[in-house]
Amino acid sequence: MGEVKKNLDVLEIMKVLPHRYPFLLVDRVLELDIENQYIKALKNVTINEPFFIGHFPHFPVMPGVLIIEAMAQIGAYMMSQKANLDTSKYTVLFAGIEDAKFRKPVVPGDQIIFEVRGISIKRNIGKIHGVAKVNNEVVTEATLLAVAKKIV
Repeated sequence: MGEVKKNLDVLEIMKVLPHRYPFLLVDRVLELDIENQYIKALKNVTINEPFFIGHFPHFPVMPGVLIIEAMAQIGAYMMSQKANLDTSKYTVLFAGIEDAKFRKPVVPGDQIIFEVRGISIKRNIGKIHGVAKVNNEVVTEATLLAVAKKIV
């Protein structure tokens, strides 16, 4: 049975993902089970997020595409770890979305819990399915495709 990593903070996440403020959309990895291709992570949504300035000033709602982006970042983290990528030479890029569904708005004060499972992850390509929940209710779900690309 493989190792399950728990409670990886944002500093650990930044060792793998190239994203930085304001575009790093993952605050903590709660659980990472590489053998079973499963990752659970969270994003705390605050009124200080830069996108709330214009989306929307009188009814702040987190853009659905950014929820999907957060899901993709979490999947990229898992894929990088599973493939043991040298993240100084490779990065995982978003390659496609299938069956995205937006069920409920995400607003300041919400904490999104993401659960992402690998459907098929190989060395340089992956297909994952993610679910985002707030208060245990599904707010977004999608199947995503990703590819590892050499950056140097």
